[in-house]
Amino acid sequence: MQPYMQSIEHFYPLLSKPSNIVVTCHQKPDGDAMGSSLGLYHFLTLLNHQVTVISPTNWADFLNWMPGVGSVLNYESNKQKAQEIIDCADILFCLDFNILHRTKHLEKPLTDAKCIKVLIDHHEQPQEEAFDYGVSNTAKSSTCEMVYDFIMTSGYGNLLNIDIATCLYTGVMTDTGSFRFPSTTASVHRMVANLKDLGLQHSDIHSNIFDCSLENKLRFTGFALVNRMEVLYEYNTALMHVYSQDIKRFDIKTGDTEGLVNYLLTIKGIRFGAIVMDRDEERKWSFRSKGNFDVNTFARKHFEGGGHFNAAGGGSKATVDETVKKFKQVLPDYYQQLK
Repeated sequence: MQPYMQSIEHFYPLLSKPSNIVVTCHQKPDGDAMGSSLGLYHFLTLLNHQVTVISPTNWADFLNWMPGVGSVLNYESNKQKAQEIIDCADILFCLDFNILHRTKHLEKPLTDAKCIKVLIDHHEQPQEEAFDYGVSNTAKSSTCEMVYDFIMTSGYGNLLNIDIATCLYTGVMTDTGSFRFPSTTASVHRMVANLKDLGLQHSDIHSNIFDCSLENKLRFTGFALVNRMEVLYEYNTALMHVYSQDIKRFDIKTGDTEGLVNYLLTIKGIRFGAIVMDRDEERKWSFRSKGNFDVNTFARKHFEGGGHFNAAGGGSKATVDETVKKFKQVLPDYYQQLK
């Protein structure tokens, strides 16, 4: 392994030689993680590589319509088979995470893997020493946009098809908040225009992602907004805390809380939104912000997390009430930034 991660351009010649390739992403993959993984899967398959997508965990039901998702291997429920595939891999692509521990129990198998490791990601402070080749660009809207760039600049842009386009559009659309966030640059719109020229049906994708909720999810959202939300106007902050009994009461599944934190930022004047969810092994934080408040730094400093400048996550082994108490204790330190 090189002492430093080499630029992704140096990897392109390896695309011409058929190889055994594993593609993976972060645990509980969202639209960008699954979209980039499957988009890359379809592309590499067209180049005659033997490709397997391995997700560290399960994923949300609203992603099950995506082309190729039926072939994705869930590591937690297929550990032996996944390990055998990793052991035989020539190349490992790591998408939409900056550090190996974001793959949960898959971290050790990925660390121990002897194959070539390639990173494509847009989160801050990547673990560069873990990868042979890669690209990390925090200015990009999504990993799906970066996979699109990878395909186009590798010289195989002619291989783009509807399956690839559908997967990549899904991740770009979800990670930009349906093209609302500042990360939606002109290059994003040029990419989408190219995908539309291929025949992409964007309305179907939006419907598959956003119009498939069960009744219990909507009732849970209403319950959480009424009973679990606290607005701290002196800090321009909104906080939501959800207990395990709430999750059980409404039968909340993976993906059902996706986007819930964004509701907090719709309140006039609120610049910082935070939600903590009571999961079995730990409490999971989601942070979102508007403007120049850096939730990546906040998450790294206080809740062993990180991510993007305006969107990050974290965790805590403490109880919900204890970690909420800590959140409120550190909030005054950011009074001037949030004012």
